[in-house]
Amino acid sequence: MSAQFRKYSNEFLNIGAGARGLAMGSAQEATVSDATAGYWNPAGLVNVKDNPQVDLMHAEYFAGIGKYDYGTLAIPISGGKRTLGISLLRFAVDDIPNTIFLVQPDGTINFDNITTFSSADYAFIFSLAQQLKIKKKHNLNFGINAKIIHRTAGDFATSWGFGFDAGIQYEHKNWKFGLMARDITTTFNAWSYSLNENMREVFYLTNNDIPVKSTELTAPQLIVGNAYNLKINNTLSLLTEASLDLTFDGRRNTIISSKTMSIDPKLGMELSVKNIFFVRGGINNFQKALDESDSSNTKKVWIYQPSIGAGFRISNVQIDYAFTNLANQSNPLYTHIFSLKLDLKKKPKK
Repeated sequence: MSAQFRKYSNEFLNIGAGARGLAMGSAQEATVSDATAGYWNPAGLVNVKDNPQVDLMHAEYFAGIGKYDYGTLAIPISGGKRTLGISLLRFAVDDIPNTIFLVQPDGTINFDNITTFSSADYAFIFSLAQQLKIKKKHNLNFGINAKIIHRTAGDFATSWGFGFDAGIQYEHKNWKFGLMARDITTTFNAWSYSLNENMREVFYLTNNDIPVKSTELTAPQLIVGNAYNLKINNTLSLLTEASLDLTFDGRRNTIISSKTMSIDPKLGMELSVKNIFFVRGGINNFQKALDESDSSNTKKVWIYQPSIGAGFRISNVQIDYAFTNLANQSNPLYTHIFSLKLDLKKKPKK
Protein backbone atom coordinates (compact mmCIF):
# COMPACT_ATOMS: atom_id res chain seq x y z
CA MET A 1 0.00 0.00 0.00
CA SER A 2 1.44 3.38 -0.99
CA ALA A 3 0.79 6.93 0.20
CA GLN A 4 1.70 10.03 -1.76
CA PHE A 5 0.84 13.70 -2.14
CA ARG A 6 -1.07 14.52 -5.31
CA LYS A 7 -0.77 18.09 -6.54
CA TYR A 8 -4.26 18.08 -8.01
CA SER A 9 -5.99 15.65 -5.67
CA ASN A 10 -9.76 16.09 -5.13
CA GLU A 11 -9.86 18.84 -7.76
CA PHE A 12 -13.66 18.76 -7.87
CA LEU A 13 -13.55 20.54 -4.50
CA ASN A 14 -11.91 23.54 -6.19
CA ILE A 15 -14.71 24.20 -8.71
CA GLY A 16 -16.67 26.55 -6.48
CA ALA A 17 -20.19 26.73 -5.06
CA GLY A 18 -23.05 29.07 -5.83
CA ALA A 19 -23.46 31.32 -8.86
CA ARG A 20 -22.65 34.44 -6.83
CA GLY A 21 -19.17 33.24 -5.88
CA LEU A 22 -18.40 31.88 -9.33
CA ALA A 23 -19.49 35.15 -10.98
CA MET A 24 -17.07 37.02 -8.69
CA GLY A 25 -14.08 34.97 -9.83
CA SER A 26 -14.22 32.76 -6.71
CA ALA A 27 -13.02 35.67 -4.55
CA GLN A 28 -15.25 34.93 -1.55
CA GLU A 29 -13.20 34.23 1.56
CA ALA A 30 -13.73 37.68 3.10
CA THR A 31 -17.25 38.52 1.91
CA VAL A 32 -19.26 35.28 1.80
CA SER A 33 -22.19 35.64 4.19
CA ASP A 34 -24.77 33.05 3.17
CA ALA A 35 -25.16 29.27 3.27
CA THR A 36 -22.44 28.76 0.65
CA ALA A 37 -19.92 29.83 3.31
CA GLY A 38 -19.74 26.15 4.24
CA TYR A 39 -17.71 25.80 1.05
CA TRP A 40 -15.86 29.13 0.76
CA ASN A 41 -15.16 29.96 4.41
CA PRO A 42 -17.20 28.38 7.23
CA ALA A 43 -16.72 31.47 9.41
CA GLY A 44 -19.16 33.33 7.15
CA LEU A 45 -22.02 31.06 8.20
CA VAL A 46 -22.62 33.15 11.34
CA ASN A 47 -24.22 35.78 9.07
CA VAL A 48 -27.16 33.37 8.67
CA LYS A 49 -28.79 34.47 11.93
CA ASP A 50 -32.58 34.63 11.88
CA ASN A 51 -33.80 31.79 9.68
CA PRO A 52 -32.41 28.57 8.19
CA GLN A 53 -31.18 29.01 4.64
CA VAL A 54 -31.00 26.64 1.67
CA ASP A 55 -28.79 27.11 -1.41
CA LEU A 56 -28.96 24.87 -4.48
CA MET A 57 -26.88 24.93 -7.67
CA HIS A 58 -26.63 22.86 -10.86
CA ALA A 59 -24.09 23.20 -13.65
CA GLU A 60 -23.11 21.16 -16.68
CA TYR A 61 -19.61 21.25 -18.09
CA PHE A 62 -18.28 20.42 -21.56
CA ALA A 63 -21.63 20.18 -23.37
CA GLY A 64 -23.27 18.23 -20.58
CA ILE A 65 -20.56 15.58 -20.26
CA GLY A 66 -19.78 16.57 -16.68
CA LYS A 67 -22.55 17.39 -14.20
CA TYR A 68 -21.93 19.33 -11.02
CA ASP A 69 -24.51 19.66 -8.26
CA TYR A 70 -24.27 21.47 -4.95
CA GLY A 71 -26.71 21.87 -2.08
CA THR A 72 -26.32 23.29 1.40
CA LEU A 73 -28.40 24.00 4.50
CA ALA A 74 -27.43 26.53 7.18
CA ILE A 75 -29.19 26.46 10.56
CA PRO A 76 -28.65 29.25 13.12
CA ILE A 77 -28.51 28.17 16.77
CA SER A 78 -27.70 29.72 20.17
CA GLY A 79 -29.66 32.87 19.38
CA GLY A 80 -27.75 33.47 16.15
CA LYS A 81 -24.30 33.30 17.74
CA ARG A 82 -23.60 29.90 16.16
CA THR A 83 -24.57 28.32 12.85
CA LEU A 84 -24.55 24.73 11.69
CA GLY A 85 -24.04 23.88 8.03
CA ILE A 86 -24.51 20.73 5.97
CA SER A 87 -23.31 20.66 2.35
CA LEU A 88 -23.28 18.06 -0.41
CA LEU A 89 -21.25 18.26 -3.64
CA ARG A 90 -21.36 15.83 -6.55
CA PHE A 91 -19.34 15.93 -9.75
CA ALA A 92 -19.96 13.08 -12.18
CA VAL A 93 -19.32 11.96 -15.71
CA ASP A 94 -21.85 9.33 -16.81
CA ASP A 95 -21.97 6.83 -19.68
CA ILE A 96 -18.19 6.41 -20.02
CA PRO A 97 -17.46 3.58 -22.54
CA ASN A 98 -15.68 0.58 -21.03
CA THR A 99 -13.61 -0.89 -23.87
CA ILE A 100 -11.57 -3.38 -21.85
CA PHE A 101 -13.12 -6.36 -23.66
CA LEU A 102 -13.54 -4.67 -27.06
CA VAL A 103 -10.71 -6.76 -28.56
CA GLN A 104 -11.26 -10.48 -28.07
CA PRO A 105 -8.49 -13.05 -27.46
CA ASP A 106 -8.41 -14.01 -31.16
CA GLY A 107 -7.83 -10.37 -32.17
CA THR A 108 -11.32 -9.68 -33.50
CA ILE A 109 -13.32 -6.65 -32.41
CA ASN A 110 -16.71 -7.11 -30.82
CA PHE A 111 -18.57 -3.86 -30.19
CA ASP A 112 -21.21 -5.72 -28.22
CA ASN A 113 -18.63 -6.07 -25.43
CA ILE A 114 -18.62 -2.30 -24.83
CA THR A 115 -20.40 -1.34 -21.61
CA THR A 116 -20.67 1.98 -19.82
CA PHE A 117 -19.94 3.19 -16.30
CA SER A 118 -19.99 6.40 -14.29
CA SER A 119 -17.20 8.21 -12.50
CA ALA A 120 -18.56 10.23 -9.57
CA ASP A 121 -17.04 12.32 -6.79
CA TYR A 122 -18.98 13.19 -3.63
CA ALA A 123 -18.18 15.43 -0.69
CA PHE A 124 -20.20 15.73 2.51
CA ILE A 125 -19.25 18.83 4.51
CA PHE A 126 -20.36 19.45 8.10
CA SER A 127 -19.71 23.01 9.31
CA LEU A 128 -19.86 24.88 12.59
CA ALA A 129 -19.39 28.64 12.88
CA GLN A 130 -19.06 30.75 16.04
CA GLN A 131 -19.38 34.52 16.44
CA LEU A 132 -16.59 36.10 18.51
CA LYS A 133 -17.47 39.77 18.90
CA ILE A 134 -14.43 41.45 20.40
CA LYS A 135 -15.70 45.05 20.71
CA LYS A 136 -18.13 47.48 19.15
CA LYS A 137 -17.99 47.59 15.34
CA HIS A 138 -15.34 44.85 15.37
CA ASN A 139 -16.65 41.39 14.44
CA LEU A 140 -14.52 38.26 14.51
CA ASN A 141 -16.00 34.95 13.36
CA PHE A 142 -14.52 31.46 13.37
CA GLY A 143 -15.63 28.32 11.53
CA ILE A 144 -14.53 24.75 10.95
CA ASN A 145 -15.42 22.05 8.41
CA ALA A 146 -15.29 18.29 8.74
CA LYS A 147 -15.57 16.68 5.31
CA ILE A 148 -16.08 13.15 4.10
CA ILE A 149 -15.11 12.36 0.51
CA HIS A 150 -16.35 9.42 -1.54
CA ARG A 151 -15.13 8.76 -5.09
CA THR A 152 -16.07 5.94 -7.44
CA ALA A 153 -15.12 4.77 -10.93
CA GLY A 154 -17.80 2.28 -11.88
CA ASP A 155 -17.50 -0.77 -9.67
CA PHE A 156 -13.75 -0.98 -10.37
CA ALA A 157 -12.42 1.60 -7.92
CA THR A 158 -13.71 3.15 -4.71
CA SER A 159 -12.22 5.75 -2.41
CA TRP A 160 -13.14 7.10 1.02
CA GLY A 161 -11.43 10.09 2.55
CA PHE A 162 -11.71 12.69 5.27
CA GLY A 163 -10.24 16.06 6.14
CA PHE A 164 -10.75 19.35 7.97
CA ASP A 165 -10.90 23.04 7.02
CA ALA A 166 -10.86 26.12 9.25
CA GLY A 167 -11.54 29.77 8.56
CA ILE A 168 -11.89 33.19 10.15
CA GLN A 169 -13.52 36.45 9.10
CA TYR A 170 -12.82 39.85 10.61
CA GLU A 171 -14.96 42.91 9.92
CA HIS A 172 -14.39 46.54 10.86
CA LYS A 173 -16.64 49.22 9.40
CA ASN A 174 -16.52 48.75 5.61
CA TRP A 175 -13.44 46.52 5.61
CA LYS A 176 -13.54 42.73 5.66
CA PHE A 177 -10.75 40.19 5.98
CA GLY A 178 -10.96 36.44 5.48
CA LEU A 179 -8.61 33.51 5.97
CA MET A 180 -9.43 29.97 4.84
CA ALA A 181 -7.15 27.01 5.60
CA ARG A 182 -8.17 23.99 3.55
CA ASP A 183 -7.08 20.46 4.37
CA ILE A 184 -5.29 21.75 7.46
CA THR A 185 -4.55 18.24 8.75
CA THR A 186 -3.90 16.86 5.23
CA THR A 187 -6.86 15.13 3.57
CA PHE A 188 -6.60 11.36 3.09
CA ASN A 189 -8.21 9.29 0.34
CA ALA A 190 -7.89 5.51 0.66
CA TRP A 191 -8.43 3.74 -2.69
CA SER A 192 -9.46 0.12 -3.15
CA TYR A 193 -9.90 -1.73 -6.46
CA SER A 194 -12.15 -4.59 -7.52
CA LEU A 195 -11.02 -6.26 -10.75
CA ASN A 196 -12.21 -9.71 -11.75
CA GLU A 197 -9.86 -12.32 -13.21
CA ASN A 198 -10.80 -11.50 -16.82
CA MET A 199 -9.99 -7.82 -16.34
CA ARG A 200 -6.70 -8.65 -14.63
CA GLU A 201 -5.78 -10.88 -17.56
CA VAL A 202 -6.46 -8.06 -20.05
CA PHE A 203 -4.34 -5.66 -17.98
CA TYR A 204 -1.51 -8.20 -17.90
CA LEU A 205 -1.61 -8.96 -21.63
CA THR A 206 -1.65 -5.27 -22.55
CA ASN A 207 1.29 -4.45 -20.22
CA ASN A 208 -0.84 -2.29 -17.92
CA ASP A 209 -0.19 -2.15 -14.21
CA ILE A 210 -2.77 -3.89 -12.07
CA PRO A 211 -3.79 -1.30 -9.45
CA VAL A 212 -3.46 -2.10 -5.76
CA LYS A 213 -4.68 -0.36 -2.63
CA SER A 214 -3.24 3.12 -2.24
CA THR A 215 -3.60 6.29 -0.18
CA GLU A 216 -3.80 9.72 -1.80
CA LEU A 217 -2.89 12.81 0.23
CA THR A 218 -4.05 16.39 -0.34
CA ALA A 219 -1.64 19.01 0.98
CA PRO A 220 -2.84 22.02 3.04
CA GLN A 221 -3.87 25.16 1.16
CA LEU A 222 -4.23 28.73 2.46
CA ILE A 223 -6.51 31.41 0.95
CA VAL A 224 -6.35 35.03 2.14
CA GLY A 225 -8.96 37.60 1.14
CA ASN A 226 -9.46 41.32 1.72
CA ALA A 227 -12.59 43.28 0.77
CA TYR A 228 -14.07 46.76 0.93
CA ASN A 229 -17.73 47.74 0.66
CA LEU A 230 -18.11 51.24 -0.82
CA LYS A 231 -21.45 52.94 -0.13
CA ILE A 232 -21.93 55.09 -3.23
CA ASN A 233 -25.33 56.49 -2.17
CA ASN A 234 -28.57 55.31 -0.58
CA THR A 235 -29.22 53.09 -3.60
CA LEU A 236 -25.87 51.78 -4.81
CA SER A 237 -22.98 50.03 -3.13
CA LEU A 238 -19.89 48.42 -4.63
CA LEU A 239 -18.28 45.41 -2.96
CA THR A 240 -14.78 44.44 -4.11
CA GLU A 241 -12.58 41.57 -2.96
CA ALA A 242 -9.05 40.48 -3.78
CA SER A 243 -7.73 37.15 -2.56
CA LEU A 244 -4.59 35.06 -2.85
CA ASP A 245 -4.60 31.28 -3.13
CA LEU A 246 -1.40 29.87 -1.58
CA THR A 247 -0.37 26.25 -2.20
CA PHE A 248 2.66 24.47 -0.76
CA ASP A 249 2.99 21.34 -2.93
CA GLY A 250 5.63 22.56 -5.38
CA ARG A 251 5.62 24.70 -8.49
CA ARG A 252 2.31 25.40 -10.19
CA ASN A 253 1.50 27.37 -13.30
CA THR A 254 0.63 30.57 -11.41
CA ILE A 255 1.75 34.20 -11.40
CA ILE A 256 4.12 33.56 -8.47
CA SER A 257 5.64 30.08 -8.41
CA SER A 258 8.49 28.58 -6.41
CA LYS A 259 9.53 25.23 -5.02
CA THR A 260 8.02 26.04 -1.63
CA MET A 261 4.93 28.09 -2.49
CA SER A 262 2.74 29.12 -5.43
CA ILE A 263 0.36 32.10 -5.35
CA ASP A 264 -2.73 32.49 -7.55
CA PRO A 265 -4.67 35.81 -7.27
CA LYS A 266 -8.44 36.22 -7.64
CA LEU A 267 -10.44 39.42 -8.06
CA GLY A 268 -14.18 39.95 -7.79
CA MET A 269 -16.76 42.72 -7.46
CA GLU A 270 -20.48 43.11 -6.90
CA LEU A 271 -22.62 46.18 -7.59
CA SER A 272 -25.76 46.16 -5.44
CA VAL A 273 -28.91 48.16 -6.18
CA LYS A 274 -30.88 48.53 -2.92
CA ASN A 275 -29.68 45.03 -1.99
CA ILE A 276 -32.28 43.70 -4.44
CA PHE A 277 -30.52 43.57 -7.81
CA PHE A 278 -26.86 42.62 -8.26
CA VAL A 279 -24.33 42.78 -11.10
CA ARG A 280 -21.07 40.86 -10.68
CA GLY A 281 -17.76 40.23 -12.36
CA GLY A 282 -14.48 38.53 -11.61
CA ILE A 283 -11.21 37.18 -12.91
CA ASN A 284 -8.94 34.36 -11.72
CA ASN A 285 -6.86 31.36 -12.83
CA PHE A 286 -3.94 33.29 -14.34
CA GLN A 287 -1.64 30.94 -16.26
CA LYS A 288 1.08 30.99 -18.89
CA ALA A 289 0.25 29.08 -22.06
CA LEU A 290 1.62 28.71 -25.58
CA ASP A 291 0.57 31.48 -27.95
CA GLU A 292 -1.63 29.81 -30.57
CA SER A 293 -0.69 32.46 -33.14
CA ASP A 294 3.00 31.54 -32.84
CA SER A 295 3.86 28.83 -35.39
CA SER A 296 7.11 27.98 -33.61
CA ASN A 297 5.23 26.94 -30.46
CA THR A 298 7.78 28.70 -28.26
CA LYS A 299 6.11 32.00 -27.33
CA LYS A 300 4.01 32.04 -24.16
CA VAL A 301 1.31 34.50 -23.11
CA TRP A 302 -0.70 35.05 -19.95
CA ILE A 303 -4.24 33.72 -20.02
CA TYR A 304 -6.98 34.01 -17.42
CA GLN A 305 -10.52 32.94 -16.58
CA PRO A 306 -13.13 35.75 -16.63
CA SER A 307 -16.64 35.56 -15.24
CA ILE A 308 -19.77 37.70 -15.06
CA GLY A 309 -23.15 37.31 -13.46
CA ALA A 310 -26.25 38.85 -11.96
CA GLY A 311 -28.83 38.17 -9.29
CA PHE A 312 -32.05 39.45 -7.80
CA ARG A 313 -33.88 39.04 -4.52
CA ILE A 314 -37.64 38.88 -4.00
CA SER A 315 -38.72 38.58 -0.38
CA ASN A 316 -37.02 35.43 0.97
CA VAL A 317 -35.94 34.09 -2.46
CA GLN A 318 -32.77 34.96 -4.36
CA ILE A 319 -31.81 33.70 -7.81
CA ASP A 320 -28.24 34.10 -9.03
CA TYR A 321 -26.64 33.53 -12.44
CA ALA A 322 -23.03 33.17 -13.54
CA PHE A 323 -21.44 32.94 -16.98
CA THR A 324 -17.93 31.64 -16.58
CA ASN A 325 -15.13 30.49 -18.85
CA LEU A 326 -13.69 27.10 -17.96
CA ALA A 327 -10.68 27.20 -20.30
CA ASN A 328 -9.06 30.44 -21.52
CA GLN A 329 -9.96 33.37 -23.71
CA SER A 330 -8.49 31.81 -26.87
CA ASN A 331 -10.50 28.59 -26.56
CA PRO A 332 -13.57 29.48 -24.51
CA LEU A 333 -15.81 26.86 -22.95
CA TYR A 334 -18.45 29.00 -21.27
CA THR A 335 -20.93 27.57 -18.81
CA HIS A 336 -24.28 28.93 -17.64
CA ILE A 337 -24.75 28.43 -13.89
CA PHE A 338 -27.88 29.10 -11.87
CA SER A 339 -28.37 28.85 -8.14
CA LEU A 340 -31.34 29.33 -5.84
CA LYS A 341 -31.16 30.68 -2.30
CA LEU A 342 -34.16 30.38 0.01
CA ASP A 343 -34.60 31.74 3.54
CA LEU A 344 -36.87 29.38 5.45
CA LYS A 345 -38.88 31.87 7.44
CA LYS A 346 -40.12 30.66 10.76
CA LYS A 347 -43.82 30.65 11.43
CA PRO A 348 -44.84 33.48 13.80
CA LYS A 349 -45.86 32.43 17.28
CA LYS A 350 -49.58 32.55 18.02
